[in-house]
Amino acid sequence: MPFGALRETLEVGEVARRTRSGSGRRPLLHRQRVGRFVSSRVRFSQILSFISPRRWCSRRKRKWIAGLGMAGVALWKFKTLSHLVLAKAKLFLSGFTDFSTLSSMLLSFGVYWSIWGWKFALGLVLSIYVHEMGHVVALRRYGIRATGPMFIPGVGAVVRMKRYPANPRQDARVGLAGPVWGLGAAMVACALYLLTNSFFWAVIASVGAWLNLFNLLPVWQLDGARGFRALSKPQRWWVVGILSSMFLVTGEGLLLALVLPALWKVLEREMPAEPDRVAFTQYAILVVAFSMLCGLQPLIPCELLGPKS
Repeated sequence: MPFGALRETLEVGEVARRTRSGSGRRPLLHRQRVGRFVSSRVRFSQILSFISPRRWCSRRKRKWIAGLGMAGVALWKFKTLSHLVLAKAKLFLSGFTDFSTLSSMLLSFGVYWSIWGWKFALGLVLSIYVHEMGHVVALRRYGIRATGPMFIPGVGAVVRMKRYPANPRQDARVGLAGPVWGLGAAMVACALYLLTNSFFWAVIASVGAWLNLFNLLPVWQLDGARGFRALSKPQRWWVVGILSSMFLVTGEGLLLALVLPALWKVLEREMPAEPDRVAFTQYAILVVAFSMLCGLQPLIPCELLGPKS
């Protein structure tokens, strides 16, 4: 129907044009054809209005459709980057397919929910999950198989690896990958706090920062100890200075707990002769960033920091 109407419109339009260019007389046949031309154009306009997206989609829906189209074009243009992002996302979400990870996560979520409510429990569990998946991704980068995160209520979570990294530098990369990913999660929560002015996100950001800063303790098998193993003696002195300076700036008491074992690590006999600039830079940035994010706590109302009533 639309194509027939269009063809008839074009034909009758040509006849009308020739008639207007003539002597000015409009015979009955020509007037009839002009009338048919007008009615055909009306029918064609009705058809166009019927199939128009404006009839079936609201303005908001049309914007969403246009946005999806632009996103599809962008994905096609940058398909290599898209494949990389999708692969990372698949690896990041792989923990949810592990029964032990999912069941222990739900157990921890239930425990935290009973104490602080479901919103804080969900934010805390996801922050811990992001931290642990940073270790998993780093281990797989070095070809080391690892289990998904195993959550332990009140403690956090652990990842079991099938073998140890080949050298202290690899061990430092794996150990500091968790706090690096944890910093990303805390920064997202901080950004949401600044955008929404909701203290809930400030709580998630500050608590996640405090937990990751605690993990930077250079003792036992914590992430900080694994990062310290790759640092030379001058770099360890620099770390002590950074920890002390951030304590003077922020007043965060946890930094004193990091200074004491860091001083002990400086006195160790066995340490690398060659400095590891990557590990030192990561450790220093993490200390500064987490110390500043912990400073969000004085801005949070006291009733949000206490247990659920």
